[in-house]
Amino acid sequence: MLLNVIQEINLLWSPVYPYLARHIHELYGRQDGHILDIGPFSGVIFDLQKKKIGDSFSIATFPQGMGEFFLQEAKRQNLENKIEVLETDPSLTGVEGNSIDLAVFRGAFFFPSLFEVNLPRIYQALKPDGMAFVGGGFGKFTPDPVIKDIGKRSRDLNLKMGKIEVKEENLRREIRDLRLKGDLRVITEGGLWVGMKKKGVTCNPLHSNQK
Repeated sequence: MLLNVIQEINLLWSPVYPYLARHIHELYGRQDGHILDIGPFSGVIFDLQKKKIGDSFSIATFPQGMGEFFLQEAKRQNLENKIEVLETDPSLTGVEGNSIDLAVFRGAFFFPSLFEVNLPRIYQALKPDGMAFVGGGFGKFTPDPVIKDIGKRSRDLNLKMGKIEVKEENLRREIRDLRLKGDLRVITEGGLWVGMKKKGVTCNPLHSNQK
């Protein structure tokens, strides 16, 4: 039953993914690299690939059973030879350290009954200068009519999955306490996200509303 709810919300959000991909690309500032979509709410990776953002693509999904859903979705979009699907866990078992240029984890922080977000492990998976976009929201480019069209059903499904409210100040404190050696900041445009850039040679900075 739970897998059915997760799958429905992934499909429901399909109209949002092109706009969210645009927001992610603006932050990423690159066209190359290995892209990783994390978690049960992956999907934006299909639009990143279609926009030719990235050279190689993987989905690291959980809970068990979501892998088959994303394999079928990749086939439906004729991308089964472009996107690798790995069933894993919140600790990203099977994902090598220092291997990812861009990681996206949509729906993070808001579903503690489903999974616990492991930010240090995501950070470890990034290459030097790699970045991660972790959190939730529509992104800053999604038009209001698109949001309105899916809003009620999205809220209903989120409640079924146990979505909680996350306070910005608590998230800021959490990432400060991690003391990771890089640029970690809260992004509040188009949702509530954590942007992480692994310490390395300076490249395009993350945009943030952090005070």
